[in-house]
Amino acid sequence: MTNDIWARVLTALKSALGANNFSNWIEPLEFSQLTGGVATFNVPTNFIGNYVSQNFGDQIIYHLNKHGEDVQRLQFAVPSLTRPAVKVAARPAPRATAADDISGSPIDARFTFDTFVVGKPNELAHAAARRVADGGPVTFNPLFLYGGVGLGKTHLMHAIAHELQRRSPELNVLYLSAEQFMYRFITALRERKMMDFKQLFRSVDVLMVDDVQFIGGKDSTQEEFFHTFNALIDGQKQIIISADRAPGEIKDLEERIKSRLQCGLVVDLHPTDYELRLGILQCKVEVYAAQYPDVEIVPGVLEFLAHRISTNVRVLEGALTRLFAFASLVGREITLELTQDCLSDVLKASDRKVTVEEIQRKVSEHYNIRLSDMIGPKRVRNYARPRQMAMYLAKHMTSRSLPEIGRRFGGRDHTTVMHGVRRIEELKVIDSQIADDLELLRRALEE
Repeated sequence: MTNDIWARVLTALKSALGANNFSNWIEPLEFSQLTGGVATFNVPTNFIGNYVSQNFGDQIIYHLNKHGEDVQRLQFAVPSLTRPAVKVAARPAPRATAADDISGSPIDARFTFDTFVVGKPNELAHAAARRVADGGPVTFNPLFLYGGVGLGKTHLMHAIAHELQRRSPELNVLYLSAEQFMYRFITALRERKMMDFKQLFRSVDVLMVDDVQFIGGKDSTQEEFFHTFNALIDGQKQIIISADRAPGEIKDLEERIKSRLQCGLVVDLHPTDYELRLGILQCKVEVYAAQYPDVEIVPGVLEFLAHRISTNVRVLEGALTRLFAFASLVGREITLELTQDCLSDVLKASDRKVTVEEIQRKVSEHYNIRLSDMIGPKRVRNYARPRQMAMYLAKHMTSRSLPEIGRRFGGRDHTTVMHGVRRIEELKVIDSQIADDLELLRRALEE
């Protein structure tokens, strides 16, 4: 393979994968040879080779073949330090490592405790976040906040960071996403600066990691996260973690990490209720009244929005922002009619109807069984309980009648559906696992 062909393949890969993936994963590759349909690349570490093979291997093979090379598979090798590599693509200039900069993600000035609206679904999470933000002796470590999109996890994380920095500016507070942790780890590996990486993360007073579910399945990253976690806990340093689900529900997360995450305080942010959504809108209106003094909002609009946009607070707030901006631009007051016209796309999306088929697919995936077994005739417990869960969700999340639901479950009678629904209603009261599964599935279906 010539230099010119590999250069064209690199250009195609950059366009297909995006600049971030390209710079982190493709640029470090050094083409070595192409023999018998096997393209061999030198890589700085085995981890990078494995990651590229699993995530971008098919793309690389596709573009190599598209440019006239006969490639069936890829091979990655870590060359010895004395062995010269055959370079076709020049390596990029060294970039700053994680150890060069202790800053994490910027803290959003809007997300403070003062702007967080407290209601029943989030009052425990708010109280726990307040306790951690007050500083002093570490009482529960880690604090693990979890919940669906737009329920306030990130807001509380930023609020804690704000308060800690205000109360104790000498504290070294590091806030970053799980993906940033992973990229810093990969950079340190690639540039052989792991000691700098370890020193950085073990020197913080408070470590805050957002969306930790993204390290699931990343074995080497999990290994380093585990050791960092233990070092900070042993040093009485506070750790605050967020995720979109409980520790035990995070796919491909090592059991020892799940155990560590569950040893502190695990708090669920529940989906918002009507009163909380209305309170959030009312607080936002007070802010916008100063920004848009010329805009009036008629009674009933906020109540309408709180009813119609129920699953995501970010969407709710964004809808109100759009309303005020539009009303100001056109010089009109915010009426119900203007709201329906301006937000037609948002309201339509919020009205998305869940189907019985979607429910069946989600439930079968959740319990790791085949869809055909769940809706088939088998009555063994492994299939019967998920089947009843799916029937319960179909009854409560769709407008289908019991006979219609029964027909979609292999032609079962409506009395069978009634029995399944009643059984789940009984079990969710006495079996916390059933209740948790229902909540998790309902959230997944509403996203």
